[in-house]
Order: sequence, then C-alpha cells, then structure tokens
Amino acid sequence: MTVQKRQRGRPKSQFRESSAGTLQSLDRALGILIGVSRAQRATLTDLSMSLGVPTATTHRILTTLQKHGFVAFDEEHQDWSVGIEAYRVGASFMNRTNLTEVSRPVMRTLMEKTGETSNLAIPDGAEVVFVGQIETPNPIRAFFSRGTRTSMHASGTGKAILSALPEQRARDLLMGAGLTAFTENTLVTPAALFEDLKGTRARGWSFDKEERYDGMSCIGAVIFDEHAEPCAGVSISGPSTRFDAVRVPELGSIVSGAAQEITRLIGGRKPGIAGYGDHNPTTENRSIQIT
Repeated sequence: MTVQKRQRGRPKSQFRESSAGTLQSLDRALGILIGVSRAQRATLTDLSMSLGVPTATTHRILTTLQKHGFVAFDEEHQDWSVGIEAYRVGASFMNRTNLTEVSRPVMRTLMEKTGETSNLAIPDGAEVVFVGQIETPNPIRAFFSRGTRTSMHASGTGKAILSALPEQRARDLLMGAGLTAFTENTLVTPAALFEDLKGTRARGWSFDKEERYDGMSCIGAVIFDEHAEPCAGVSISGPSTRFDAVRVPELGSIVSGAAQEITRLIGGRKPGIAGYGDHNPTTENRSIQIT
C-alpha cells in the first residue's frame, strides 16, 4: 500500500492527534459524519480536503458509515449525503425532550395568527439549528429546512436566546465565533449587538430586520426549560414588506405568547435574571472578534 503525500494546500488534519481518553478512529468517523451533515451533499475529494483526512481513509470511513445507514452514496452524482440512521438518532434526541411534538400545535396557531412561517430552533454553540417549521400558505414566504444552521447574532431566535443568557456566557460565545456580516444590516459591533439584546429583553421578543438575508425579517422569542435556562427559540419569518413598524409590536407580542406557551407545555419556567441594562456594552465588549 502506497502512502499518499499531503497535497499542497491541504489543511492540517483536525483528527491527527487524539485527546487523552478518545479513539482517533471514532473521532475521524464522527468528524466526517458531521462534515457530510453540514455540507448536505459532498464528494469524497471535497470531504477529504476540507477535513484534512487522506482520501483512502475518508473513503473507508464513509463506506463503514454507509454499511450502518449513517450516510448514503449517490451513484449518479458521485457524492455523499446523510443516511436514514443519522436521522433516527437525531429524532431520538428530539423525542427525549418532546420539544418538537409539543411545539407543533402552538407553531401552527402562531402561523395562523400572524400569517407568517413559524420556526423552531435550538442552540448549538454560537449557532442555532432549525428543527421545526410550519409554512404559511402565502406564495411569498420564508423556508428553512431541518438542520439549517445560522449564527445567533444574525437570527431572530438566536438573538432571543442570547438575550436570556448570563452576560459572561453570551460574551464568551460571541468572542469565540466572531460577528460575521451577512448583510448591510447585520449587527457586527459589540455595542450595537448588546444594545439590541438589551431591547430584546425589555420587550420579550427580538427583531431581525434583514440581518441575515436581504428582504427577509424575523421576530423571535426564547423558550425556557425546567431549570429556567434558555433551551430553544420560536419565531416567525417572512418578507420585510409585511414587517412594517406598525405591525411589528403586535407580531412580537404574539410570538412572545407562543414562546411562553411552549415553555409551559414542556414544564419550563421563566427566570427573573438581571438583564444587559446594568452594563456598558461599548466599554466591556471591545474584545469580541469581528470577522
């Protein structure tokens, strides 16, 4: 067997050195599965290059995952995608909390009251992952497939969750991820973002005004678990033309009510935490990296 030389430009493998107490082969396999999931569809070469794992090793891992149903191979397009077994594992996690099942009728009512698509998302690091959606019948509408990720600072549900976190925890998340600009309206300075979070806490709902996608707006509110900690967010999203200044406060109140109802149904409770109003975001958050 010949040993492949690292191609010029190939990134250093994040799986080359295992931490104490971990299995390198399992680290690699899970890393590749996550890579397939985030790419949705990817070729063998793309996965190998992006993860810094030799092509032969990547292929062996993929075929092993395929054998167990965690990935699938498309012969026609010669690319890999997530398999049904990965979905079953993810569904098992969601069923553990019953969040999606409990939220669905509330989200449907939310869609009917507002006329906009309703969304359910859970936090994952400095991102939120969409795990449920009820689409509006309006021909022009927002759509996020399950598993779609977006940065917290540029998301209605993300900003709602951030506003409910202890200040230091929110700051640590943002410092690690940075404040990426997606549109001209994205809040990319700590002062602007923390001021917005202060307003979100005071109102009980967040407002994403074309901060992630041009022409699209979103209103979100946080859902709390039994420990009074933010565990998810519910939102409505749609064309900005339907989110005018007169209508937004009414929509915000409806979204906030939906979040409170879901919190109640999952056995959660709303905390009484001190908000962001007690600090100066301009002077205390300069160290957040802007990308």
